Amino acid sequence: MKKYHITVNCEELHQYYSFFSDNEKKIIVLKNNENNMKEKLKPKIWIDADACPRVVKEVVFKAAVRLNLEVCLVANSYMSIPHHALISFIKVDQGADVADNYIVESVRPSDLVITADLPLAGQIVAKNAIAINVRGEVYTEENVSERVSMRDFMQELRDSGMDTGGPPPYSKKDQINFTNGFNRIITSLIKRYS
Repeated sequence: MKKYHITVNCEELHQYYSFFSDNEKKIIVLKNNENNMKEKLKPKIWIDADACPRVVKEVVFKAAVRLNLEVCLVANSYMSIPHHALISFIKVDQGADVADNYIVESVRPSDLVITADLPLAGQIVAKNAIAINVRGEVYTEENVSERVSMRDFMQELRDSGMDTGGPPPYSKKDQINFTNGFNRIITSLIKRYS
């Protein structure tokens, strides 16, 4: 069998399609599906934006433009974002978990979600996508479960009147840890899905 390499765009393909045998048509369809799958699985970055520090968003914006990746911020209040084709903002209705639900419904296994919300992180991990917090730590089923248990325990202590303090303020070290973790993960996703 002779091999031909013909490059045509999708609009032109229908003109040439009848010249190929059934086996060759199957190969064309498979090759086209492979290319579409790679494009569809290109990583997208989702940010649970209501409580995300500005410096984290800036790191993500710069990386997205440099790597040609889409970023979507989801929040229930308006916020300013850079004017760039790769950066979008979705304002959802007010209410508990509305932004979280939007992200969960939209995320794909090739995507990365940045959130401090433990239940959201658990849902993302369950969908086989990657979730990290604003300190660059990757969520897993195990550590989400542990952190939810610890959070609930601390809430019980606070409810009983004990002063447990709060989380430490976001520091320069946290920003560096986020940047390093984010870069490592997004590089890994790009390699896996390209």
